[in-house]
Amino acid sequence: MFIAMNRFRVNPERVEEFEQMWLERETHLQGLPGFVEFNMLRGPEEEDHVLYASHTVWRSREDFEAWTHSEAFRAAHANAGQSRREGLYLGPPKFEGFEAIQTISDADQA
Repeated sequence: MFIAMNRFRVNPERVEEFEQMWLERETHLQGLPGFVEFNMLRGPEEEDHVLYASHTVWRSREDFEAWTHSEAFRAAHANAGQSRREGLYLGPPKFEGFEAIQTISDADQA
């Protein structure tokens, strides 16, 4: 399993705009080989920003990397640099990728 995360530091005055943008966007993820799950997470609020993280689970790093070279990836990120987003973020998103070394689930209890 591979988990791809992007952390976003969002201007507190534009949290509603940020959330609406994510809730309304086309992800182009469903049906892709190796795609398992996507979550957008809201984290702690600081004085100058609210922390968010996009959290995508893939069957493997190879599946994730294949997606980053796909037409679906280009379509999902087509509007990423729109000028109306100026001031929405405190800096660029920070990518973090993780290989799972252990997974424990509720199903393991059965």
